[in-house]
Amino acid sequence: MKRIFYAMAIAGAFTLGACASTEKTVEDGAEEVEDAAEEVADEVEDEIDKK
Repeated sequence: MKRIFYAMAIAGAFTLGACASTEKTVEDGAEEVEDAAEEVADEVEDEIDKK
């Protein structure tokens, strides 16, 4: 569960960083946020499968 919150915090930081950047960097930041969200989803699915 701690990993989920950690990943969400990282995703939020990337989002804030992307808002203050140029267009290209915003696209890169959006991709990183998407990747982080996918990792969180994978971890949640793994935790559900364990139970």
